[in-house]
Amino acid sequence: MRVAIVNDMLLAVETLRRVILGVPGHTVAWIASDGAEALTKCAQDTPDLILMDLIMPFMDGVEATRRIMARNPCAIIIVTATVEGNSAKVVEALGAGALDAVQTPTLAASAYPEHTNSLKIKMEAVARLVSENDKYKRTSEATLNRGRSSQKDHLVVIGASAGGPSALATVLRSLPRDFPAAVIVVQHIDEQFAPSMASWLDEQSELTVRIARERDKPEVGTVLVAGTNDHLVFLDWHAIGYTDDPRDSYYRPSIDVFFESVVTYWKGDVIGILLTGMGRDGAKGLKTLRDSGALTIAQDAESCVVYGMPKAAAELGAAVEILPIEAIALHVMKSLKPENQRNCVLLDQDLAG
Repeated sequence: MRVAIVNDMLLAVETLRRVILGVPGHTVAWIASDGAEALTKCAQDTPDLILMDLIMPFMDGVEATRRIMARNPCAIIIVTATVEGNSAKVVEALGAGALDAVQTPTLAASAYPEHTNSLKIKMEAVARLVSENDKYKRTSEATLNRGRSSQKDHLVVIGASAGGPSALATVLRSLPRDFPAAVIVVQHIDEQFAPSMASWLDEQSELTVRIARERDKPEVGTVLVAGTNDHLVFLDWHAIGYTDDPRDSYYRPSIDVFFESVVTYWKGDVIGILLTGMGRDGAKGLKTLRDSGALTIAQDAESCVVYGMPKAAAELGAAVEILPIEAIALHVMKSLKPENQRNCVLLDQDLAG
């Protein structure tokens, strides 16, 4: 895999170069000292992956990510030295299309081996995603058919990856305070940044948004967000929690694993939504949801930052509806009970205006 480095600190560049060359099959495509230089080099030679710093002169990592994803899209991992101080910018970069974020490793890897290991794990995940994008073919999926219960509980489950925070904000801010369903979100994001993203989404929405805790129960008016590098799953018919199985999954947390646990345990009505993201995590799970009788929605190509996961879902026939991001909340509300009709009219007027 060809990996580019964008960083204005020589020591960080050398550290990242050594990490890249320490992984068999990985090479350094090019090095840029700021976002503007990266934009030019990426146009001339788009790599498989960019390790992007956040704070740089001339053009920072957020703006560089936004422009690269618009012009020459590729996988981007944010590599930042200060997690706490840059958490807001990390969320912004993820919304612009970055796939993940990690702490900058040190040249003395023995001092903080977890930083180097975390970066290598994320690079390996991207390498597999790149391979999937090159080799992906349509395959028939085994189905799991299950009759829906007459229980009136409603659940909306959402999966997202690169570009997800902004897409999630668009959906959530359009849902009213009296939205009659519980919402659970699985976003590909490292656990150290998940609380900041949840807090940011909470500011965007009339609903309460927070990190999902062990044995949490889905609750109307609350959005629960996966908050660890383990998989969020239903543990039984009414409670969620975390598991490290399957351990060999390089999507952590995995949208597929979560969606399939919903089909296994949830007894009420379900709406499954798959938003922007690289790779195809969530496509199989969305297909399982559809085959079990759920309404399933995939974001359309035009409104995606990265049309990977929704594209895979469309190719599998997993989505009942393929919609632009601005129309998803309205369609969800219309699909629920008649008590939402007034809110739907208001949303229609907002969209038209």
